Amino acid sequence: MNTQDMAGLPRLENRRLGEGVACGMGAGALWGIIFLAPDLIGPFTPMDLACGRYLFYGLFASVLIAPGWRRIGRHIRRADWQRLVWLSLTGNTAYYVLLCSAVRYGGVAMTALVSGFLPVVVACAGRRDSHAVPLVRLAPGMVLCVAGAACIAWQAMAEPASAMAPAPLGGAVCALAALGCWACFAVGNSRAIALLDGRVGPMDWNLLMGLVTALQAGVLAPVAFSLDPVAHPAWLWWRFGLVCAGVALLASICGNALWNRMSRLLPLTLAGHMVLFETLFALLYGFMWEHRLPTRMESLAFCCVMLSLLACVRAHGARNGGSAPGNEF
Repeated sequence: MNTQDMAGLPRLENRRLGEGVACGMGAGALWGIIFLAPDLIGPFTPMDLACGRYLFYGLFASVLIAPGWRRIGRHIRRADWQRLVWLSLTGNTAYYVLLCSAVRYGGVAMTALVSGFLPVVVACAGRRDSHAVPLVRLAPGMVLCVAGAACIAWQAMAEPASAMAPAPLGGAVCALAALGCWACFAVGNSRAIALLDGRVGPMDWNLLMGLVTALQAGVLAPVAFSLDPVAHPAWLWWRFGLVCAGVALLASICGNALWNRMSRLLPLTLAGHMVLFETLFALLYGFMWEHRLPTRMESLAFCCVMLSLLACVRAHGARNGGSAPGNEF
């Protein structure tokens, strides 16, 4: 961007930056809830939870999209449906099964902090995209991301198994696999939305993804529930249904809509860092749920995540005219 462009665009760019970060924060606050869901459903398996959540996601999506289906259907092409299938698989179905397994075996804190490594992967993938900040400018934030992940990995390997984390190493493996799935989704979804060229809005894209994800969950559900060896009482099924419905409405419908809106406002090099809000809120929810304060390593990792986020936002804000981004929010 040349000097004339920088002189003419700071206000517009800073407004986009502020709105994008606000949407990312809202999505993170809602997505943080999903880390508590495995503990709320008791003996149900991670696959049970994924199927239940995404069946409700599809139900809500079908109700919301029905009034505008004719308009939306005219603008969806075959390639869009193909993208929706693999995005739903990587970002929803496979990701959530792995995430719930990580929480079940490794605990909320470990899972949340491993996911904080995502910005490094996404920033590298989006380094050539429009409005991307050079990686050298993002280096401080990326180093802090790595430091935070290293702190929690050290704790996961050093601590013995406990009621909250019965198999820390297995949980870490599941968390890393979930990280890979979500990195693919974050990059692919951002580019898929850009390819829509305004044909379909962020909310409609989210609802379409809900329909596709529900179809995948419908295929998995008979297998998931038949493999569950426990006969659950009626009251537990009611709680399971309420948790699934709540997570579907808050995280999948509302949280995804905010994330898609953010994806249209921010470059990938910054959008990836917005998932750190999910990490921060998940940690806060997790500590409250477990009725404890963070350990020293968790506190250090928490600080690294916060500083990484601030460093990345500052790097993108400085690009837009030199004003501190904090003055624009």
